[in-house]
Amino acid sequence: MASWDEESRFSTASGKDLPYVVMQVTLKEKFWGTGSGNLTDLENVINAQVAKGYRLHTMSTSNGGSKGFGGGDRIQATLVFERLDMR
Repeated sequence: MASWDEESRFSTASGKDLPYVVMQVTLKEKFWGTGSGNLTDLENVINAQVAKGYRLHTMSTSNGGSKGFGGGDRIQATLVFERLDMR
């Protein structure tokens, strides 16, 4: 790879330089109250991809189950990012 810019866009999941990248983030529900206890993790993933030249194309969520008492529910967020320079 010729530059850092290209390396930062390389997909480690597929081993290729692709126009779309798919990522999953697991969010844990708060023990007390409602809402996610780690939304900053989701923000960090999105902002890291934006810094690499991608935009969020699609996002979906699904229930990832529960870990029992005190574990909180899990929500699986699937994110699809599109490279802005490959349209």
